[in-house]
Amino acid sequence: MKVICVDDEDLVLQLTLSLCREIPMVSQAEGFRRPGDALARLKNDPADVAILDINMPEMDGLALAARIKEVCPDISIIFLTGYSEYAVEAFAMHASGYLLKPVSRERLADELAYAAKKNHLQPQAHIQVSTFGEFDIRVDGVIVNFSRSRAKELLAYLVDRQGNSVTRVNAFSALWEDAEYDRAMQKQLDVVIRSLRNTLEEYGISEIFEMHKGVMRICPEMLDCDLYHFLAGDIDAVNSFRGEYMSSYAWASLTEAYMDRVNTNT
Repeated sequence: MKVICVDDEDLVLQLTLSLCREIPMVSQAEGFRRPGDALARLKNDPADVAILDINMPEMDGLALAARIKEVCPDISIIFLTGYSEYAVEAFAMHASGYLLKPVSRERLADELAYAAKKNHLQPQAHIQVSTFGEFDIRVDGVIVNFSRSRAKELLAYLVDRQGNSVTRVNAFSALWEDAEYDRAMQKQLDVVIRSLRNTLEEYGISEIFEMHKGVMRICPEMLDCDLYHFLAGDIDAVNSFRGEYMSSYAWASLTEAYMDRVNTNT
């Protein structure tokens, strides 16, 4: 189990890390005093559990938890604080645990065991796709890096289409909006498609992309995707949606509006 701890008080942070490292199920424990540093690390190196102080000056723990869930939807959150009055808000965010300082090794071990039992009995999905907030795809926990931003956007668009067929013209219209689909731009699209294929091959997941006679699609059954869980009515996915969906892409606004309506009526 990989754990991160975030607390602006260095003494408390070091004590929490020390306790974590004494617990056999914890394979790695890393501490951060600044929330932004923790978020940056999680984006490229996901963890299983985040232990967060609540009362921090730069960003409070509740806001940080929401941001962390955007980056790592499956992570368990445990709040460690000296203030009991935040408990209601913490559990409203579906926190796995809430501990008051000073915490004992036994209590911390109990909460970590509960988090492991709740979220990690099933093996990690081979291909994980995150669409809440920014779009990312991970293979065995490693984030996929794209040499071309439009290749990443094309994959995001195909994920949004949920396995439905997408023509070259449809893909072009999404990626370049009002640009004219002339011969030069057709060649540009060819470059993007080739780049996407090369990246998927590099990470050993080329099978998720299909293309035949200019029509392309993604294979949704091969992906563990928060969007697909949301659309299937998975309560954890519905609760983790914070109103932002593939924020970088204008074409994603229609799906985001639909998800907002679902959330409002849930």
